[in-house]
Amino acid sequence: MTETSIPRAEQSLDEEETATLAVNGDDTEDDETEDDDTEAGDDTDTAATGGRTKKAVGEGDLFRQSEIAADYVEGLLDILDYDGDIDELVAAGRPMVEVVGERLQNLVGQRGATLEALQELTRLAVFRQTGTPSRLLLDVGGYRANRRKELAAVAKNAVEKVKEYGEPVRLDAMSAFERKCVHDVVNAMSGVASESEGVEPNRRIVVRPAD
Repeated sequence: MTETSIPRAEQSLDEEETATLAVNGDDTEDDETEDDDTEAGDDTDTAATGGRTKKAVGEGDLFRQSEIAADYVEGLLDILDYDGDIDELVAAGRPMVEVVGERLQNLVGQRGATLEALQELTRLAVFRQTGTPSRLLLDVGGYRANRRKELAAVAKNAVEKVKEYGEPVRLDAMSAFERKCVHDVVNAMSGVASESEGVEPNRRIVVRPAD
C-alpha cells in the first residue's frame, strides 16, 4: 500500500474539499449525473461533468482503480481494527470493491450514510494516484445488493399506484445510488416514467404516467 492511499491527518480541510471537487468535476456528485440528469441511468464509460467530457477508461485502468481502492480500504480496516475479506473487480463498466465479513454494520451506518462517505474517501484516494475521476462503487457486507432488492420493491409498488390511479407518486428522499436503482426499475416498465426533484439531501424521485 502506498503512503498516498491514506489521507494525512494534518491535511487541511480546504485541501480535502478542493481534491473532492476535482474528483467529481464540480460540486455535483457523479452518480447524480448518471442517475438524475440522464434519468435512464448512464452506465457508459463516457459522461459529461462540469462542462467537460470524460475520456473513456479501459478495463485494465478500471481494474487498476479497484486495486488502488482495495489497498486503501484495507488500510482503513487495519486502522479501525475491523476484519473483512476484500474483493476488487470491474462490473458494468465501473470499478468495484466489496468488503465481506461480520460486525461491519458500523461501516455502513444509518441508511448507508457512512458507506457513502467511505466511498467518497476511496474515490479520492484513487484520484490522487491516477489523476482520473473514478466512478468506483464500494459495498460493505452486501448492503448495496440488499438495498437494490428493497428499492426494486418500492419502485414496483409506486408503478402499480401510478397505473391504478393515474397520478404521480413522490417517494421519500434518497441518495444518488438509491435513486439510480429506482430509475432503473421504473425505466424498464412501460407506461410510466421517473424524474428527480429537489436538492440534496432532500432530492427525491417522482414516478408519473408516461407522456
